[in-house]
Amino acid sequence: MPGVFDRLDKEIKDKQKEGGISPLDLAGLPPSLRKIMRLMLRELQLSYPRLCEVMDGMPEAERLSRSDLDEALSSLTQQFWLIRIGEGEKAIYKVNLRRKEGSKLAAGIWSALDARLKNKPKDS
Repeated sequence: MPGVFDRLDKEIKDKQKEGGISPLDLAGLPPSLRKIMRLMLRELQLSYPRLCEVMDGMPEAERLSRSDLDEALSSLTQQFWLIRIGEGEKAIYKVNLRRKEGSKLAAGIWSALDARLKNKPKDS
């Protein structure tokens, strides 16, 4: 009988297969995590020292303490929102966006145009 950890492990593996999280999922994040993700979406890649520098430059009401920032980055990495390369002060964080599907509309348009061109009477 599968337990809680088995179910969580399956969810994590499913997210890894999907290739990341889409920006539309931001609305479901807590405010502190959403703030970091909005910053990361602007830059796509930031080193830990640069993240700390940017956080220190924010208004005091919006600023996260180092421990809150570390906890948020760890949480975002575990949830596959971010990819961490390296450890500690040398860590670099990258946004992990889901691959986008190709447009299905385009195929339909080209098929319709092709069919019309084949059925079009030839000019004399």
